[in-house]
Amino acid sequence: MTTDDQISVEQVLLPQKTEQKEILVPVVAIREGVIFPSTETVLTFGRPRSINAIHEAMRGEKKIVFLSQKKDSIQDPTAQELYSVGTLSYVDRTLKTDKELNALVRGLTRVRIERLDESGPYLRAVISEIHDIIDQSPESEALTKHVLNEFKQAVNLGKSVEFLNFMKLMSGAGPSELADQIASTLEITTAKKQQLLETAEVRLRLERIIEHLAKEIKVLEIERNITNKTQKKFDKHVREQVLRERLHTIKKELGDDGEDDEKEIEDLQRAISKVGMPKEVKAKARKELKRLERMSMSNPEGGYIRTWLDTVIEMPWNKRSKGILSLPKAEHILEEDHYGLKEVKERILEYLAVLKLKIGKTSQKSPTILCFVGAPGVGKTSIGRSIAKALGRKFVKVSLGGIRDEAEIRGHRRTYVGAMPGRILQAIRTAETKNPVFMLDEIDKVGNDFRGDPSAALLEALDPEQNHGFSDHYLEVPFDLSEVIFITTANVLDTIPPALRDRLEVIEYSGYTEDEKFEIARRHLLHKVMNSNGLSEKNLVIPDEVLRTIIKLYTREAGVRSLEREIDKVVRKVAVKVAKGHTKKITMTPKMVDEMLGAAKYLPNLAEKKNEVGLATGLAWTSVGGDVLFVEVALMEGKGEVTLTGQLGKVMQESAKAAYTYVRANTKKLHIPLKLIAKTDIHVHVPEGAVPKDGPSAGVTMTTAIVSAFTKRPVKKNVAMTGEVTLRGRVLEIGGLKEKVIAAHRAGITDVIIPKSNTKDLREIPDNVQKDITFHPVEMIDDVLKIALVR
Repeated sequence: MTTDDQISVEQVLLPQKTEQKEILVPVVAIREGVIFPSTETVLTFGRPRSINAIHEAMRGEKKIVFLSQKKDSIQDPTAQELYSVGTLSYVDRTLKTDKELNALVRGLTRVRIERLDESGPYLRAVISEIHDIIDQSPESEALTKHVLNEFKQAVNLGKSVEFLNFMKLMSGAGPSELADQIASTLEITTAKKQQLLETAEVRLRLERIIEHLAKEIKVLEIERNITNKTQKKFDKHVREQVLRERLHTIKKELGDDGEDDEKEIEDLQRAISKVGMPKEVKAKARKELKRLERMSMSNPEGGYIRTWLDTVIEMPWNKRSKGILSLPKAEHILEEDHYGLKEVKERILEYLAVLKLKIGKTSQKSPTILCFVGAPGVGKTSIGRSIAKALGRKFVKVSLGGIRDEAEIRGHRRTYVGAMPGRILQAIRTAETKNPVFMLDEIDKVGNDFRGDPSAALLEALDPEQNHGFSDHYLEVPFDLSEVIFITTANVLDTIPPALRDRLEVIEYSGYTEDEKFEIARRHLLHKVMNSNGLSEKNLVIPDEVLRTIIKLYTREAGVRSLEREIDKVVRKVAVKVAKGHTKKITMTPKMVDEMLGAAKYLPNLAEKKNEVGLATGLAWTSVGGDVLFVEVALMEGKGEVTLTGQLGKVMQESAKAAYTYVRANTKKLHIPLKLIAKTDIHVHVPEGAVPKDGPSAGVTMTTAIVSAFTKRPVKKNVAMTGEVTLRGRVLEIGGLKEKVIAAHRAGITDVIIPKSNTKDLREIPDNVQKDITFHPVEMIDDVLKIALVR
């Protein structure tokens, strides 16, 4: 059923046709569509003139003329706004509803309006009948059959037709009736249907119907072809997308013209204009947006473009943290957050001072890329957070440990499923500012394999001369990283590629002394651990004496992570008591520490308790700080062979051979019988055999131990030494002196022998360590033996 004078599709064949030459009948204007003779239609009337005309027809012979409007938007059409040819129809019956009137009408014959009377409450007209011009030739008969076959094909392809009407047509109908019945089912405009109504010549009418049917059949074939291909090509997910596309088309036909899609496009357009992109980036984004706008919803690439546009829009192209840099404030924050690290803090303040002087000038590049190198737990990451706090900027951190794929840094190409930007731009996007403090953690643990070298991809990001236009494979547009403050961290420098290391300014972190660990625990760790376990000073007190006991007997590291874990164990055990209902304040004692943490893991010091023959104390550097190393030498009757054990590296084995060669070459000076050496096998062992050891700095220690074994002179228990030895007995410079001396101090050593060329490094040793240790700079191994061996 239609609304407001519009034609529905409920049409049936009319078995009869009434012919009238000139009669005066009521007239009704219909907004859309055409009533054809030989058809039956249900109409709905709402306009007063139309309802009055129907009532008048029902009072008389029930005959009425339907004229189509030239424009369906006109409410009360005049004679000029109506077509002059219409259909004389019979009103079979009516049904009144609220403010509307429904009527079943049957088309009778074509009529022409000779005169239209608009003066009354409804339209009336003097009409004349238009007779069909029928050609009885074989061509007309063939044309009729062809129209019927075409109509049958259209129905088979899915054309919507009432079943009863279709069966009547198939059972037989004259050429004129056939033409009118089929014309009423065509999906064409009112103007084209009116043209068919005005065509009195049946043959010409059939030809025009064939043209319209041919177009419909072509469209139906394409639709069926698309449907068949879609069913074969796409899976369930894509099928749903096709259905959504069809739903979109239906909504468009109903007037709901894809408002959500248009709104999304408009939102993206506004966002691209607002975020402050550079011109070339904005042009690229708009180009991709146009591609998205032209795409079908079923196109899977549309999702990739939407994700890319969202990523580009969310990048902080023009957003900056507006922190005010104050050096006194920065110094206060560094002192408040960290104890010790004097040299590190001084260098950071220098860095911040340069950065402050460059703010507001032409160059906004960061002064340099800092690289914090030190053992785990010495405060590298926390210093980075303090820098961000002092600058009033956001802090982001990316761990590079174990990364082997270059795409982790530069991102994946958009052609890959699940592609995304690299870690650098992802972190910048998360920070929502283009000038954060950016920490690249564990840069020494970046690997490489067949997927590329991530460290090579870092070169562009960390080079101040290049990173103003950093290119990510996913974004495919340059992003300015020159305002980012990059800080890298590493445990060792050896594994960092030279090209990358050249771009870094290295700041080395040495291990903490016992006093520094004590202050860090008292000022920071205690409060942190107690808060994390739900306790306060009302529940637990850990005196200074107990803290020092935990540091000496239960930890031995460069940083403070193990110390924090041990304190955490103690606090957790107290938390259990408090949770069970213990209300009194607990004050820790050394005895309680022994009960809670078990037996001491380390002796109060590592120094030997007495002077030993063939046992010398050396010093070693490790990635987690300094350590004390013992070298043992045993002599046996034999043929002068040398055995080296303790999992020694090649360099350390060569140092042992060089030490033995020096002893053999200087037997007279050392007062060792040559025959004794020739008939004695020597075994050099470095304890803790499961730990790999390497490096040349144990040369003087091995020489001293060998000489002690042959001369039977004990090595002083309170003396430790470090230095490389040559075949001529010279003691050469070594590295890592600060860490080695701190390890000696931790072990209770009072005298340390060092190469004379390392005297310049003593200024790096903490004052409290220098106060407790006597340093002996030497140039020759003879000087070492005079100091280390008991006379």
